[in-house]
Amino acid sequence: MRFRRQHPGEVGVNLTPLIDVVFLLLIFFMVSTTFTRETQLSIDLPEASGEPRESAGQQVEILVDEQGRYRVNGRPLVDARLRTLQAAIYKIAAGDTTLPLIITADAQAAHQDVVRAMDAAGQMGFVHMSITTRQPAEEPASD
Repeated sequence: MRFRRQHPGEVGVNLTPLIDVVFLLLIFFMVSTTFTRETQLSIDLPEASGEPRESAGQQVEILVDEQGRYRVNGRPLVDARLRTLQAAIYKIAAGDTTLPLIITADAQAAHQDVVRAMDAAGQMGFVHMSITTRQPAEEPASD
């Protein structure tokens, strides 16, 4: 006697509980995340013993942090490409290359990032460039 073999229906994995858990995790992380907007960057300036210059009225300031991110007059850039930096400088200076340009870089910033900022300004025709530093700490006089 020959018995017919029964084929069970298609076997599948029920993904509904997995999707529910993923959405619950997504909602949890979205609710528990805090969004803060940083207005000031903490920058550790290199030291120099020169005299500080008087600040001009209107100027272009490029800030380079230790991760190599740029800010032009306090406005963050979307990336660190040369063209993006030049576009931001041009927008702030309105094409006036006689404005003083100040580069403020963190002491831990890569040299390449500072050179990129100087290169961007130099290619645009800025000649009044300066790099900010901080005065060295006074050492106690030994008698």
